[in-house]
Amino acid sequence: MTVLNKTKQIYLFFLIAASLNACKHSKNDVDVSNIRVTVNIERFDKDFDGMKTKPMAQQAAYLQHKYGPFYANFISMLLESAGTDTKDTAYFARLRQVFAGKPYNDLEHDVDSIYPNLDKPQAELTEAFKHIKYYFPQKQLPAVYAFFSGFAVQVPVGEGYVGIGLDCFLGANSRFYPALTEVFPRYLSKDFNQQNICPRVIEGIAREDMFAESDSDKTMLQKMIYEGKIMYFMDDILPDTPDTLKIGYTGAQLKWCRQFQSSMWAYFLDQNLLYETDNVKMQKYLGPAPFTPGIGDKNESAPKLGVWTGWQIVRAYMDKNPDVTLQQLMTDNDAQKILNGSKYRPKNGEAGE
Repeated sequence: MTVLNKTKQIYLFFLIAASLNACKHSKNDVDVSNIRVTVNIERFDKDFDGMKTKPMAQQAAYLQHKYGPFYANFISMLLESAGTDTKDTAYFARLRQVFAGKPYNDLEHDVDSIYPNLDKPQAELTEAFKHIKYYFPQKQLPAVYAFFSGFAVQVPVGEGYVGIGLDCFLGANSRFYPALTEVFPRYLSKDFNQQNICPRVIEGIAREDMFAESDSDKTMLQKMIYEGKIMYFMDDILPDTPDTLKIGYTGAQLKWCRQFQSSMWAYFLDQNLLYETDNVKMQKYLGPAPFTPGIGDKNESAPKLGVWTGWQIVRAYMDKNPDVTLQQLMTDNDAQKILNGSKYRPKNGEAGE
């Protein structure tokens, strides 16, 4: 995928001046100390800002050379109305307008204040990329570019790169997010912080680069197992990351899932949901939300119950089939086989590990 802005309907680009109670699934951790991988997060935001003080044409050529497809996709989104031809005077006129605007400068100020450096996510991604290389030695790892997107995209994955939209990781109390609640409600923006950078990058690489969902996945069970495999991939690639960060739960939501996991599974079976194909009905159990409507009391239920249940099924399958490798799991599209092989019979209150 080479399109940077997957949410074209969100026209917010510089137009708006706008403790974890969780376990770690580390039993499958491996020694990656001898794998030679070092992630260097390139600060595209800094290089792009250089256009304010350097000759624009010269800096544009530098950015085109250094960032390739990422720069082309970024500038296409930014200058959608002005075109991307550097020989067009409108191109640089629009850039000057952006750089002179208060929205850009306010956002730049906050990004620079919160991220004077990216040492922590860089170290975390280095460990994660080592784990990817351990399990998938032939995988060509992407370049990693930090930028700010005007709240349009968090982690774009494209041709040879993955981006980190720093403006979508400013911390839950960022002054910008209250103005964006229609796009990013509180249940989403609560996770817009530095500790979510590495999990979201790895999830993005898994979903959009390495293991895209098959178009043939039509049933709820197929989608649950796909989601479960993505989460299990994160278990192995991020062995020291809490489950809450991987799935985007609060500690209370994770506790709720463990407390009622047997009841949830019985509900899926009783309602014949495993072979449901209606996307609207399935989305209730797969998509992000503050809670799952119609389940639990006082809106205390966790969201994404299909994702969490699929995760536990895949964990159970891998526990009961220790000879199955991560590579084999990720390429096995037989959801029914994985369910049968998991012998999934949860009890309420289990740890779910």
